[in-house]
Amino acid sequence: MPISVGLDDYLVHGIHGYFDEEHERAQPFNISIRVDLSGPIEDGQLGTTLDYAQLQSAIDAIVLDSPPIRLLESMAVQISEIIQQSSNVETIFIRIEKPEAPLPHPGGLPFIEYTWNR
Repeated sequence: MPISVGLDDYLVHGIHGYFDEEHERAQPFNISIRVDLSGPIEDGQLGTTLDYAQLQSAIDAIVLDSPPIRLLESMAVQISEIIQQSSNVETIFIRIEKPEAPLPHPGGLPFIEYTWNR
């Protein structure tokens, strides 16, 4: 049975969205990531697992430090591509919620989910 490492409900603000007006101010993105690891984990050896800080840094690199991204699907793929660089990663699951997405009327929580498998 694989070991999973994750980061739930990481709230970060970025300037992303399909519509040009979404690029005028930062808005919240609530991101959760779960990574299934392959291979054995050695006690006391952080290199055999995945540090939670790596997950947070992957999100920051894309949401905080990249030019505006129009689609959340593209955002998830870009975050995943950073995490995939760790050789012990088997599966990556990303959920991005966008609570302030422009909708015709109030109600609902827009989100996308993305899964990558090695």
